[in-house]
Amino acid sequence: MGIEIKKATAADIDEIERMYDALNDHLAAGTNWPGWKKGVYPVRQNALDGLAEDALYVARLQPGGPIAGSVVLNHLPETPPVHGRWLIEATDDEVLAVHVFVVHPMYMRRGVGTALLAFAERLAADRRMKSLRLDVYEKNLPAIHTYERCGYQYIDTVDIGLGHYGLDWFRLYEKLVPPRP
Repeated sequence: MGIEIKKATAADIDEIERMYDALNDHLAAGTNWPGWKKGVYPVRQNALDGLAEDALYVARLQPGGPIAGSVVLNHLPETPPVHGRWLIEATDDEVLAVHVFVVHPMYMRRGVGTALLAFAERLAADRRMKSLRLDVYEKNLPAIHTYERCGYQYIDTVDIGLGHYGLDWFRLYEKLVPPRP
């Protein structure tokens, strides 16, 4: 059986918070590719916000198993407007944005991230979105490799205002959603 991805529920929030903390501990002990920091990002409030927006999804390797990853999929861009640079002209309501994309360190290299991105693509197609968009810290090489391998196209490198955390530049990516018949 494949990876199961479903909308998160309030009952998942404690486990998601533990996953965020486990990932931040893992990053702090090695190479912190995304520049995340425990207690700063991602945190419980990010999951609660995603849940309140009905936009938080969790991945499990088996039904009822532990949460292996999560993502928030909504229409809210985190980046400043980048006019004339996206692959396609679209309003925020025509774009699905990928946020708080997390894989538990115990489940890395098991296809969880790729499955979450494939799910986002199916959801975007089902909702008749024009594209998927995301931003990623320029030094987050594992994530950049995953996005590019999954067909996301590099758009530009921009400052999204997180320099006070030492995160000066973010790469923007977009993947067009084929129109449904």
